[in-house]
Amino acid sequence: MENLQNKLQKLIKLMGFDDFSISYDADGSRFLIFLNEGEDFKKFLPFFVADLNHLAKLIAKKDKLETVFVDVNNYRRERENLILELARATARKVVATNEEISLPIMNAYERRLVHLELVGRPDISTESTGEGKERRVVIKPI
Repeated sequence: MENLQNKLQKLIKLMGFDDFSISYDADGSRFLIFLNEGEDFKKFLPFFVADLNHLAKLIAKKDKLETVFVDVNNYRRERENLILELARATARKVVATNEEISLPIMNAYERRLVHLELVGRPDISTESTGEGKERRVVIKPI
């Protein structure tokens, strides 16, 4: 992983970032990157994380390494927490109203988080619906 970390450092420097740190969390197979940028950078953060994550996966695949994730300024961790809280709140609402509720469109990883978070609840069920980029999770009462 050290080789991949060095490649990511070079890539980030080539992008024009000077003030940053990068570390590897082996438990989550995750590179934690902190960029010291201004408030304007926050609006580009979702796209930056997705693009850098894609590049890291391509490099890891080329070097025959395990799959890794990239998190920049804890964006991914905060997004995961937000999705899990949304899933729990929606599940409570489904039980209270006894009506199914569709969550917003999510990527495969985010939908998986929702399914795993709610799999232990005997009073609801979850399923993914839609096609392609329009897929979402529907939470239904049992």
